[in-house]
Amino acid sequence: MQSLILLALPASTLAGSVLWSGIWNSTDTVDTLDKWSWSNQVGAYQWYIHGDSETSEYVGLSSDFKNPAASDAQGARITIDSTSSWNGQTMLRSELIPQTSADLGSGHLYYHFSLSTKEKNAPNPSFEHQIAFFESHFTELKYGSSGGSDNSLSWYAGGESKWSVQLEAGKWYNFAYDLDFDSNTVGLWASNGSEPLTQVVEPVSASVSTNSADWHVGELRLPGSDSDDAAEDWYWSGVYIEEAPITKEIGSGSSDSSDDSSASSSTSSAVKSAQPSATESTAAATTATPTQAATQTSSSAAAPAVTSASAAHTTVATASSTAQAVTSSAAPQQTEVATSTSSSAAAFSSPTSSAEFMEDIKALITVLLSRANSGSVHARDFRRA
Repeated sequence: MQSLILLALPASTLAGSVLWSGIWNSTDTVDTLDKWSWSNQVGAYQWYIHGDSETSEYVGLSSDFKNPAASDAQGARITIDSTSSWNGQTMLRSELIPQTSADLGSGHLYYHFSLSTKEKNAPNPSFEHQIAFFESHFTELKYGSSGGSDNSLSWYAGGESKWSVQLEAGKWYNFAYDLDFDSNTVGLWASNGSEPLTQVVEPVSASVSTNSADWHVGELRLPGSDSDDAAEDWYWSGVYIEEAPITKEIGSGSSDSSDDSSASSSTSSAVKSAQPSATESTAAATTATPTQAATQTSSSAAAPAVTSASAAHTTVATASSTAQAVTSSAAPQQTEVATSTSSSAAAFSSPTSSAEFMEDIKALITVLLSRANSGSVHARDFRRA
């Protein structure tokens, strides 16, 4: 009977299902990343594109690093510095990649994340930075300009800038890439701080594709005419991928998400194994050749806290590449992917009498009325006890 109640709700009150969550829970530490390897593919992220120093030099986790409006327990500081050369490349790189067997490259999906910087260890605008990019660079954010000075944080689609904003230290920028793999289009949703996402660029044509293991959560800085060995910090929050329709809200403002609300309360459902093909970056110096298929049990899936130069740049993949960096190889094994629930969800047990049925209806109406004004009603708010 509960399902009949939900079917009566307007479709606009329900948002999409989470396919993969990179949101950090309260028990995660940087040691979580160090547990990952090609022979031990655990956790929410692959961690291999970085320099030779300790992981703690490149990644930090803290509640101080998240968007205060988001329900994440922790955010991540991802740093690049003079030691961030990967495989001998001249670029500086610190990048995380989703570890999952979920198909992140079909249908209509939204890739969510929030970004911020601070005055301390601010990024240098005299170098081009590529952020939250795919291996083929069909869409990405860019900051700075090699050989010049550009404080713009710009969104690119198909190698062309479609939207930009001046980067301000201390401000949170929320994004969601609107990816339609069937229509081959990409659009952008964005907002600041706690504001809900709004569509800032309508979908445009692009070569939209991913092998489900080539979205780079982090920064790549290209060499410039000058040298600068200073560390640069970028702060990440609310990283997750969901099916359409989009979740526009930026969380509840809670900073103390527990394991129960962010991970262990997740409802798992099996999804089709991804069939990744190796993709490459022309700027890479050597080839990474993982030998084992990617598998994951999502231990960090969370109730999502929504978060959102030149056209011919040097790292777009081409068939004439002479040096390649492969981000993934063999097809991952099928596993379970968490569909998140929230600690604030309304739990309804199956009614066994007309009185209990009426109590369920009253409880449901109470939830909807309490959340309607904030516009934060989500599919995860309804689950069977």
